[in-house]
Amino acid sequence: PWPLTGALSALLLTSGMVMWFHYNSVTLLLIGLTTNTLTMFQWWRDVIREGTFQGHHTPVVQKGLRYGMILFIVSEIFFFAGFFWAFYHSSLAPTPELGGCWPPTGISPLNPLDVPLLNTCVLLASGVSITWAHHSLMEGNRNSMIQALFITILLGLYFTILQASEYMETSFTISDGIYGSTFFMATGFHGLHVMIGSTFLLVCLIRQIMYHFTSTHHFGFEAA
Repeated sequence: PWPLTGALSALLLTSGMVMWFHYNSVTLLLIGLTTNTLTMFQWWRDVIREGTFQGHHTPVVQKGLRYGMILFIVSEIFFFAGFFWAFYHSSLAPTPELGGCWPPTGISPLNPLDVPLLNTCVLLASGVSITWAHHSLMEGNRNSMIQALFITILLGLYFTILQASEYMETSFTISDGIYGSTFFMATGFHGLHVMIGSTFLLVCLIRQIMYHFTSTHHFGFEAA
């Protein structure tokens, strides 16, 4: 029933956001969040059972899952390409409404060599540690895999904290024209992806501690 409950919870979630924005009522939004969270938890619980204990994730099934993950990543690329397109379209040819310059008149941008540079280094370091975890898993080195995965999760948490502190320091908001909207939409969705990815990796860490992964059967970790 999970595809059906997932679709209904998504409908409740979006309708609840409309009710919240226009009528300041959060009842429908909370119902949507609750049903969506329960659906995700129980659906992924069943997927873990099917793949780990029931043996349903055969090589053919894993191949299909990999194709699905590739399509998802492609959709994510185009999702962020839209935000970058909007940013470059506005910055390379600023309109008179923006003051004919970029950043627009009245906007004080963040120093890219400050927190943004540190966040970039944190992301690169997390890429190194997650690769370390993957190779340790393929080599059957359980302790190194757990250690590397734990470091990756900590780096993801550190990135999220830095992102939040960066938002608190900005002198502009999402309503400050094209600069504010593209900045907060792109970086906000990126931060959301980091938080979701960190949650996935935390689940993978718990599964690794519970001996769910082997050196040849660990698609859940690869997808995360």
